[in-house]
Amino acid sequence: MPNPYSGRPAHTFWKRAVSDRHFSDLDNIIPRIEGLDTAKIATAGSCFAQHIGHNLKIRGLNYMDMEAPSKLLSDAAAAKLGYGIYSCRYGNIYTSRQLLQLVREAFGEAKPLDTIWEKDGRFYDALRPSIEDGGFGSVAEVRVLRERHLRRVRRMFETMDVFVFTMGLTETWASTQDGTVYPTAPGVVAGNYDPALYEFVNLRFSEVMADMEAARARIHRANPSARFLLTVSPVGLAATATDNHVLTATTHSKSVLRAVAGEL
Repeated sequence: MPNPYSGRPAHTFWKRAVSDRHFSDLDNIIPRIEGLDTAKIATAGSCFAQHIGHNLKIRGLNYMDMEAPSKLLSDAAAAKLGYGIYSCRYGNIYTSRQLLQLVREAFGEAKPLDTIWEKDGRFYDALRPSIEDGGFGSVAEVRVLRERHLRRVRRMFETMDVFVFTMGLTETWASTQDGTVYPTAPGVVAGNYDPALYEFVNLRFSEVMADMEAARARIHRANPSARFLLTVSPVGLAATATDNHVLTATTHSKSVLRAVAGEL
C-alpha cells in the first residue's frame, strides 16, 4: 500500500465524488436512515425546517401534526397563522437555547417571566410572536392558548420516533431578568426594546453543545427511544447584531452550528 489513501472508495475523493459530477448526480452523501418509512416524525427549527416537513408530507411519511387548524381555514390561511408548518404551532425555533427553553417549559420545569408583548393595543406571545397576524385581543387569550400549545408540544416529545431539528442561528436576544431568549428582537414584531431589559447574545460552540445535549437528555427521560436528525439551515442571516459584515457573521454562525451537529 503506497499511502493510506490508496484503494479508498470513490466517494472519499473530492474530484471523483464532487467536482467531476453534476450536483444532481451526487450520491452516497449520507447513509440511509433506517425506519423512516414507519416512524412518527416531528419537525422543528429555523425557517428552512418547514421545507423538510412539507416534503415528508408529500412523500406520504408519518409526519406528526399535533396542532391541526380548523377545517374551515384554507391551507393558505392556516399556514399564515402558523398551522401545519411544523409539527406544533411554535413558529421558528432558531437557536439551541430556544429549543431547550421550549423543552423545559413543555415539561413544566421552566416558566419564563416576560412572555407577552403588546403593540397597538394587541397582545403577542413573545416566544412565537408571528403566529397570529395582528396579535390577540387580551393577555388571558395569549396565556390560555400557550398552555394548550405546551400540552401538544409535550405530547409530541413523548410520542415521536424521530425528531428533525434544523439549527439556524447562534445570535439571539435574551431577557436580562431570567435569560429567556426570543425568536425575534423586541420591537420587531411587537414589544419595545429596552437595553436594560434585553441583551444581545451570540452563543458559542460550548453553549450550543450544552443546550443540545440538555434538550436531548430531557426528551430521552420522557421518550428513551426517540432519535434525532440534525440539519443546519443554509439560509443566511437577515441581519447581524455584531459589528461584523453580515456575510462574516453568517459564516461564523453556520460553522459553529455545523461543528456542533458533527460533534453530536
